[in-house]
Amino acid sequence: MPTIALVDDDRNILTSVSIALENEGYRVQTYTDGASALEGISKTPPDLAIFDIKMPRMDGMELLRRLRQKSDLPVIFLTSKDEEIDELFGLKMGADDFIKKPFSQRLLVERVKAILRRSAGKDSTSSKDNSAQALVRGLLVMDPERHASTWKGLAVTLTVTEFLILQALATRPGVVKSRDALMDAAYDDQVYVDDRTIDSHIKRLRKKFKAVDDDFEMIETLYGVGYRFREA
Repeated sequence: MPTIALVDDDRNILTSVSIALENEGYRVQTYTDGASALEGISKTPPDLAIFDIKMPRMDGMELLRRLRQKSDLPVIFLTSKDEEIDELFGLKMGADDFIKKPFSQRLLVERVKAILRRSAGKDSTSSKDNSAQALVRGLLVMDPERHASTWKGLAVTLTVTEFLILQALATRPGVVKSRDALMDAAYDDQVYVDDRTIDSHIKRLRKKFKAVDDDFEMIETLYGVGYRFREA
């Protein structure tokens, strides 16, 4: 039974969303501010977290920033703001999804299911197919079973979405993947994301690999077409 951490200073949302998630069979940990959530999530890690952005003591952005220093936990942001900068900033920090208030609880539940399916995919692959092996492309090694990736032997921590996008590109080096194709690889059919979302994930992927190798240039942009993983 997956566990969901729900963080929001609006107790009405905590109550209503908790009931909706529990009705789907999930365990729910609730927190009313970012500081208590960081402590609780560190002690008892959930399978997925839902953060409001505007909260007392520590907002959702800061909570995600601190969490990403040591965890690739899937995170969905909730926000009542309409500014695109919040969404783009959240995606660049490693959020997996973004839902604006007011929202349909059914939509939120479907997003939760979709991300958990993607997250569980790395485990179910090995159980269904014993021949599943690490993907090796030159200096890049990706292990779907362990959700691990390395470059030049150095670990690069990726979110579920980032891992699936990179895997789609690296599976066929030299082949251009359109944004639509990358959306299909990384997101459930029921989830719609726009081009900026994919672009933000690509930028974050590059940043993470450049952090371990400043010369990393393996993800190429073909303007107006899409992206490809460079052939060795």
